[in-house]
Amino acid sequence: MGTFLRWITAVMVFAVSLTVHACPPSDRAALLAFKAALHEPYLGIFDSWTGNDCCNKWYGVTCDPSTKRVADIALRGESEDPLFQKAKRTGYMTGSISPAICNLERLSNVIVADWKGISGIIPPCVTALPFLRHLDLVGNQISGQIPSDIGKLSQLTVINLADNKITGTIPISIANLSSLMHLDLRNNMISGIIPQNIGKLRMLSRALLSGNQISGQIPRTISHVYRLSDLDLSLNRISGPIPESLGKMAVLATLNLDGNMLSGSLPATLINSGISILNVSKNAIEGTIPDVFGPKSYFMVMDLSYNKLKGPIPKSITSASYVGHLDMSHNHLCGEIPAGSWFDHLEASSFTYNDCLCGKPLQACKIN
Repeated sequence: MGTFLRWITAVMVFAVSLTVHACPPSDRAALLAFKAALHEPYLGIFDSWTGNDCCNKWYGVTCDPSTKRVADIALRGESEDPLFQKAKRTGYMTGSISPAICNLERLSNVIVADWKGISGIIPPCVTALPFLRHLDLVGNQISGQIPSDIGKLSQLTVINLADNKITGTIPISIANLSSLMHLDLRNNMISGIIPQNIGKLRMLSRALLSGNQISGQIPRTISHVYRLSDLDLSLNRISGPIPESLGKMAVLATLNLDGNMLSGSLPATLINSGISILNVSKNAIEGTIPDVFGPKSYFMVMDLSYNKLKGPIPKSITSASYVGHLDMSHNHLCGEIPAGSWFDHLEASSFTYNDCLCGKPLQACKIN
């Protein structure tokens, strides 16, 4: 009898241990509901989503080792995983992101990226996931608006919604994301203005908003984001002047403002700063090019083309540490192109379609 009791006890302990080491049934149910809203016909990435334990070899699912709660969903349609290499193709998935994902209360990372065919909206309930740090839905067909209360996600460090069909405005509450480091909203249909309170995002290092329908002016408060190194506002409908405070930012290295409706003069602060990629082409910037180049001026790219700049090319440009790609074409510049050793690699196309520029690499200046 004692042996039988010991056997029963051992079976019960084993059953309990299996339960403890498996994901909760609620997390498994949420994942299966998430899967049911998607259709992936080529790779079979959901074939592994079987059995009671969603923490055990379910493709793209990672659990917290101590709590066994689902922590990460990482499904990329462009991957170096052997599954993709064997099929010799990138992924294509249709369907939508089910609100059931919001039942995964311990989610930290949601990556459902580059599937090309996933549509529908961002479930508004994602803003109730208190541990969410990384939201990456790039490269799909997602529409609708960014949830207005996204600012509730106090631990969010990455928002990547690029290459979708998102409409509406940038929520004002986004400025409450005090941990946000990377914001990528490129190539959507977002309209309205950049929130004036964006300067509160003190941890932000990259703000990529190009290829939308954003209007209004560049908020001067953006210069308060002292960690910002990459600002891309190109291909929008932004108007008004370029704030001179942008050139005073400590670590700003890339500034793309091309393809807007910016006016006013070119701030001198942008010329003698730490910016190494400066593109303000295809705007309505006027006045002269500031004569303030110096040893701090190091430009891998400097594109001032398709504006209304006039006057000469400043002679101080020869004192710049480096100028790689330079384009001053399609303006109203006039006078002799300064001679400098690093100008030797530049072609005539960098200076064409101006009023009366001359000198190498254009035709020689006429001697009076």
